[in-house]
Amino acid sequence: MKEKTVYICQSCGNKSPKWLGRCNICGAWDSYVEEVIRSTSVKQSRQTKQKVELITLSSVSSDKEYRIKTGISELDRVLGGGIIPGSLVLVGGDPGIGKSTLMLQMCSGLKDYSPLYVTGEESLQQIKYRSQRLKGIPGELKLLAETSIEQINSAIQMSDSGIAIVDSIQAVYSEMVDAAPGSIVQVRECAALLMQTAKQTNKPVFIVGHVTKEGIIAGPKLLEHMVDTVLQFEGDKTYSFRILRAFKNRFGSTNEIGIFEMEESGLREVLNPSEIFISHRAQDESGIAIVAAIEGTRPILLEVQALVTPSNYGVPQRTSNGLDIRRLQMILAVLEKRLGLRFSQNDIFVNVAGGIYLNDPAVDLGVAAALVSSLKNEPLSMNTVFIGEIGLTGEVRGVSHLEQRISESAKLGFDKIILPKTGLKKNYQSFNIELLPIERVSFALSDFLQR
Repeated sequence: MKEKTVYICQSCGNKSPKWLGRCNICGAWDSYVEEVIRSTSVKQSRQTKQKVELITLSSVSSDKEYRIKTGISELDRVLGGGIIPGSLVLVGGDPGIGKSTLMLQMCSGLKDYSPLYVTGEESLQQIKYRSQRLKGIPGELKLLAETSIEQINSAIQMSDSGIAIVDSIQAVYSEMVDAAPGSIVQVRECAALLMQTAKQTNKPVFIVGHVTKEGIIAGPKLLEHMVDTVLQFEGDKTYSFRILRAFKNRFGSTNEIGIFEMEESGLREVLNPSEIFISHRAQDESGIAIVAAIEGTRPILLEVQALVTPSNYGVPQRTSNGLDIRRLQMILAVLEKRLGLRFSQNDIFVNVAGGIYLNDPAVDLGVAAALVSSLKNEPLSMNTVFIGEIGLTGEVRGVSHLEQRISESAKLGFDKIILPKTGLKKNYQSFNIELLPIERVSFALSDFLQR
């Protein structure tokens, strides 16, 4: 038996014959760990032709009701309609964000499938106390406190459970691998065994994964490629709202999100997030604008807050919470160049209320309106919604899902929408709300520019 030592990057899985302080592939610092590879010499055998049976696509049977409903509509939405039998799902997130809570609550909606909950970090008594706090957790829930992946695989295969949850993948280990639990080798081997078990038994398996301080799931990047679905729990711990995103889904869309609110009794689904996020908006305050964003296929109305104040430093501050800082800098450059407004001597702070992070360019117009409102110290109308993407020439460009944004604004009782002229259809006038189409950002902010 031959032994060879290699060093593997925990972030991207790149191999190197020697230790490196910085990975040449992903740029991560101090991410290489030592791994000993044992190999045996095998005599090469002649290739033998074997008959392989091929089948046609039309001969494969399909079932329209093949998805398993979890009983949590927000989770089903992110999964693409439910759980696929035989799939391996990775659920990641910061410590204490609610991963284990979500998995336990999911078990209450899967009583008919007799779920198996495997814990490698908590004792059975701790799971009992948590279930009493959450309420609704079935007393028939099967529990297993085990860290050996061989024992876990045997329990999944031999039990009558129709679904298994392993919490967490960093806590389990394989007796066949000479490495510490949580190491890159153990995580990879344990995930491979769970994937094989899920496919052989046709039972869906959920594995919980920790997140590093950089915000990525701990372990090799290969782990995310091995599983069928990667779900990420996001949210600021200072807020009660949590967002569940699908970063990878072989059986559904990655555009959907699920929104939850953390309460004393567990996670509660937020079916109408717009009404919650704008329910506490301030009246007659400058620097506040209401925007209509799209998260997945769901329209959400949010409050964007901006604060523009004279700077006491040589280099003014630019701080953004919930919005890409580069997007903010672009909007500021357009406002200075095309509208003649001076932001260069001011500190600027932008915040999206509720702890939501926005990637939708349709909020550009609302951000610009909040910035100008704070600069002029003049409040915007709280009955107006801003929709539109700002181009570098100052034009307001069309956005997608415009009808859904208008419908959500009208449903929540807003009186007016300032939106791009491009893409506006006549049937949008049927909504009981005033539409003000514009072509340039200066038209939307004309009232402020005249003051």
